[in-house]
Amino acid sequence: MSETVLLVGGGGREHAIARAVAPDCDLYACASNRNPGIAALAEELRTIDETDADAIVDFATDADATLAVIGPESALAAGVADTLDEAGVYAFGPGAEAARIETDKAYQRRFMREEGIPGCPDFETFDDTEAACDYIDAYDGDLAVKPAGLTGGKGVRVTGDQVTKAEAKAHLRDADYDRVVLEERLVGEEFTVQAFVADGDLRVTPAVQDHKRAYEGDEGPNTGGMGSYSDAGPALPFMDAADYDAAVEILDATVDALPDYKGVLYGQFMLTAEGVRVVEFNARFGDPEAMNTLPVMETPFVDVLTAARDGDTLPELSFAPRATVCKYAVPAGYPTDPESGVRIDVDEESVAAAAAEHGSDAGEALLFYASVDARDEDLYTTTSRAFAVVGVDGTISDAEAIADAALAAAGDGVRVREDIGKPSLVQRRVDHVDRLRE
Repeated sequence: MSETVLLVGGGGREHAIARAVAPDCDLYACASNRNPGIAALAEELRTIDETDADAIVDFATDADATLAVIGPESALAAGVADTLDEAGVYAFGPGAEAARIETDKAYQRRFMREEGIPGCPDFETFDDTEAACDYIDAYDGDLAVKPAGLTGGKGVRVTGDQVTKAEAKAHLRDADYDRVVLEERLVGEEFTVQAFVADGDLRVTPAVQDHKRAYEGDEGPNTGGMGSYSDAGPALPFMDAADYDAAVEILDATVDALPDYKGVLYGQFMLTAEGVRVVEFNARFGDPEAMNTLPVMETPFVDVLTAARDGDTLPELSFAPRATVCKYAVPAGYPTDPESGVRIDVDEESVAAAAAEHGSDAGEALLFYASVDARDEDLYTTTSRAFAVVGVDGTISDAEAIADAALAAAGDGVRVREDIGKPSLVQRRVDHVDRLRE
């Protein structure tokens, strides 16, 4: 029997999911925006807010969906997976309670402490802004200042790196968060390992490094992610096999403590002088990290979904031995003052041709649409990331050359962080870890 999959969400991550599942199912999708890449792959793309659980269930019923994949964290927090499960549509994504491992950072840290999950930094939680400010003043060292709720990757302030203690306190007072987590600043190199989880089974994917800062050289404010890269094997150039294994052990311990968890578990880690520590967990694929991982996954995603639904052991995952480099194109002024409503031209054929001109025989250039406004035959920027290109080839440097050429072919009206995946920046990461290990 052919499966009918409902995809919830309309960003670059969801376009990557759509591309991965569409060859093996009948795909339907819903999102608050009309992503042209998803629309081209789906039988129907219906405009529905990602947090409107009842409307999503109605669409799933209309489509006779047998499976659902939840993309964005906002939908998980709103209980969309719970509502779909109750309606008899298996949702590959955690219910709202299990998704608290992402949606409530105070809960996340308490869970780690109570369950003895390795890699947890020292932390304190506060629901009183002035008490938090007093703690910042009294703390001997630098802190990561995190709102407990969802902020789209843009709410964290790190003293001694991004801001002074005075600026961190001013931010807390201006933002007036309900709760905040203050934790020791972790110094090292960040990386992500994402895992498919169901019925206590865990299947991990290659490590990816995201680049949150807006500008070249890791300068500027944090963003939702300007791009990312992965290598041809499980680890990244600044890691060794033991570092990757330590991250997987942390994910294993987390799943052991969450026996009913299903969906994707994303571990954001910091490789420090003391070993691998946990920056945070997310309850879904990363964006952009999904665009690195899914294009090189050779195991059909639909096979993972059906095994999870049917209570079978998850299939072992196979990945092509190829590196990937993802670069996002964003509106001018992003993230602080983005220009929306700017018409952009994206030449899909020229993007695809970039691999033939700049890569090896195994090279590939992929385009993933994210937050664009499609009106008639034209595309316009919104206030968020517009689209991403991914270069795929045998080495990171070759994949970066493809991504670079693909962006040049994509058109004007957007800004790109050029240095992601460049040999000089990758070497900086290697040198940094070498110094930490001395």
